[in-house]
Amino acid sequence: MLEADSLMKVTIAEIRDGVRNLSLSGHPLCVHSSLRSFGRVEGGAQAVVDALLAEGCTVMVPSFFWGFAVPPPPHSRPARKGWDYARFEGPTAGVGRVYTPECTEIDADMGAIPAAVVTMPGRARGGHPLCSFAAVGPVARALVAEQGPLHVYAPLRALAARNGWVVLMGVGLDKMTLIHLAEQMAGRNPFRRWANGPDGRAIEVEVGGCSDGFGNLEPALSAFIRERKVGESMWLVLPARDALEAAAAAIRQNPEVTHCGDPDCDRCNDAVLGGPVVGAGVDG
Repeated sequence: MLEADSLMKVTIAEIRDGVRNLSLSGHPLCVHSSLRSFGRVEGGAQAVVDALLAEGCTVMVPSFFWGFAVPPPPHSRPARKGWDYARFEGPTAGVGRVYTPECTEIDADMGAIPAAVVTMPGRARGGHPLCSFAAVGPVARALVAEQGPLHVYAPLRALAARNGWVVLMGVGLDKMTLIHLAEQMAGRNPFRRWANGPDGRAIEVEVGGCSDGFGNLEPALSAFIRERKVGESMWLVLPARDALEAAAAAIRQNPEVTHCGDPDCDRCNDAVLGGPVVGAGVDG
């Protein structure tokens, strides 16, 4: 492992230069990132966000936190749910807890840059208790305003409507949440999980499935991908609207394209069949 002092040092100026060279200045961005991929950033994760904001961008990040998840009520278990409740009744971390957009909790695997956004003054966070998006910048509130328990990907729809971009900083297509929206556009129902609503009672919420196979969509998306290296971080940048349309078309043409390859992956197997059968009764 390299010592910190031997890693390439990246400055805010270099990050801003990368943004300008990719013609991203002034645009809303959905950022998926690995801070470690840069090498060493002067100022850390906050400096990356500050650089994007300095270029007039709105920075939106996934700020998922599964600490509010609860088991489903017995009557609310749709078929093809991507989960075997005979083996596991469901998470209990959220029992007695209620999410609000003001909270700053976030799963550790979201990374340092989303964690920085969530704690920034003036940031906006969506109204989904498990899979929220958080944003900061000129159109932050507009991007996340429509997100709710059964509208998990509303911020990504808003991003596409505003000619926004997806920026993959040192990560691959398997981290690109926009493809979950493409699955929905292709005809799949998002999976259902549960969290407490404002009254403290469990409600259904939409969530995504397995993303490990999303790299299979590279041939369908390659025409739209721009690349640039910033420090040691390879950025892949895609226009949200074009990527959505191309990915949805590829999934409609070949539903197996998103499968991770594990024959026992319940989420992939059920996604290929169209996702949960919403409103069709109980499957225990």
